[in-house]
Amino acid sequence: MTENLRPSGAHSTDQDPAPYASPYPYAGAAHTGTTHSGTTPSGTAYAGTAGGYPPPPAYAPASRRRAKRPVALLAAVAIAAGVIGGGTATLVGRPTDGSPTATGSGGAVDGTTVSQSSKGTVAGVAKAVSPAIVEIGAASSAGRSTGSGVVITEDGEIVTNNHVIAGARQLQVTLSTGKTYPADVVGAAPDKDLALIKLRGASGLKTAALGDSSQVEVGDQVVAIGSPEGLTGTVTSGIVSALDRDVTVAKDDSGSSGQDQGGQGGGQWPFEFGGQRFNGDTGEETTTYKAIQTDASLNPGNSGGALINMDGEIVGINSAMYSPSSSAAGSGSAAGSVGLGFAIPVNTLKADLDALRAGDGA
Repeated sequence: MTENLRPSGAHSTDQDPAPYASPYPYAGAAHTGTTHSGTTPSGTAYAGTAGGYPPPPAYAPASRRRAKRPVALLAAVAIAAGVIGGGTATLVGRPTDGSPTATGSGGAVDGTTVSQSSKGTVAGVAKAVSPAIVEIGAASSAGRSTGSGVVITEDGEIVTNNHVIAGARQLQVTLSTGKTYPADVVGAAPDKDLALIKLRGASGLKTAALGDSSQVEVGDQVVAIGSPEGLTGTVTSGIVSALDRDVTVAKDDSGSSGQDQGGQGGGQWPFEFGGQRFNGDTGEETTTYKAIQTDASLNPGNSGGALINMDGEIVGINSAMYSPSSSAAGSGSAAGSVGLGFAIPVNTLKADLDALRAGDGA
């Protein structure tokens, strides 16, 4: 009698699953790889079964399938974790890849930029750029005058207006820290009212980043930093109110008339605008440049200081201001800001920087 290998509840013979082959012979039959016939305990033949073996138990394939599920599940979880992990890395990485620079130096001068958390705020701009703005005291035969300047190299190159240093016999520069240095004129461009001076013995100074004034638009928020009336590090803010304003200034010093008499009540920085003269006589030799107009408050002593965008980049060098009382027909009272200031576009400076460093016009 043949032993019954079918578990209880197994399907009838005509529903058995597909036969499978075994490498072992059954009941002494030689295995040839061909199909053999066997018999059930009741004598029914297993047609088509390899080696005469009965079909495998019905639960065996299901058991193998169940064994694979945890592996597939773990693989799916691993893939999902990888995707989520990659996304998290991207989110964490984004805030760190925007650090300005001096991102915005326009390829000319690298310098201090606004921190990511303070970007777009006046306080953030002031904190980042104020250390690079200086007060310039110029002594001439006519007395002393005060202006401002922008540090562009760690060893003390400073950009300012030509009318701030014109005719000066001695220059003294005061940093935002209060430390003072003597300075010398390196180069000047009277036709553009620009000058470059250099501190003696300076190193490790905070520098400003020069931006791109071609990107400035009417309505952009800006910050002005300078030393109006000798008040070092004064910060004002406003917007760009117009572009390409024709401002005319003197090309020579003409005594004291070419200097910014901050702290002395004169406000003497002569220029012409709209067919009128302001702050005195510009003289016979004049030059006209296209200025950025701003309503950020400017006063005597702001000349040569910085006009800054909200990324902390210098977009202009403040050069002139309009005040009704400063016209030739005015009452002669002290001039004050009425929201019309003018700045030389920084791209004008960048175009002439090499010539200024070479000493042209000094």
